Amino acid sequence: MRYYEKIDGSKYRNIWVVGDLHGCYTNLMKKLETMGFDTKKDLLISVGDLVDRGTENVECLELITFPWFRAVRGNHEQMMIDGLSERGNVNHWLFNGGGWFFNLDYDKEILAKALAHKADELPLIIELVSEGKKYVICHADYPCDEYEFGKPVDHQQVIWNRERISNSQDGIVKEIKGADTFIFGHTPAVKPLKFANQMYIDTGAVFCGNLTLIQVQGEGAWA
Repeated sequence: MRYYEKIDGSKYRNIWVVGDLHGCYTNLMKKLETMGFDTKKDLLISVGDLVDRGTENVECLELITFPWFRAVRGNHEQMMIDGLSERGNVNHWLFNGGGWFFNLDYDKEILAKALAHKADELPLIIELVSEGKKYVICHADYPCDEYEFGKPVDHQQVIWNRERISNSQDGIVKEIKGADTFIFGHTPAVKPLKFANQMYIDTGAVFCGNLTLIQVQGEGAWA
């Protein structure tokens, strides 16, 4: 399992981070078109959970093959990888929205299996350095009080943990040292949430169509 990946923002014009897609491919493509996203100059980073619950799962999964797209591993990618492995827990994946895979035609199933294999290469954590700022993107949490590239972390906490956001919503807010901004998904909210230097951008696209993209580099970047 890959834990960390580093991205040099200076190689791109604009960079956005997108919330949990969950098979909402058409929604994403419409947003990118509206924003004037240029696949030759710009970069899109996903907080994970590309698949399950929505209807365009293979299309979303296929995004990981494009040079303008990067993603961290979400708990739904992990359930898919585990469910398709020899000793995997298929029922856990099915219970959490994995039924789409078993309704695919033969050709799409072959493609989905290949993409799931490729998804097993996704890192848990992406560090983006952009214009002197350090952004850390993980699916659910960075389960430490201080960030350091390469630092050992519990991978289950990175993709599943909701303790930090729960504490923050209860008024117990703690900054994570070692980076300027941390961007997470995993926990759906009506609008993006910000606590200290942490942002949560899963706004429930698969439930209500509200997909959030945060621009972190380029003209119009939020910070």
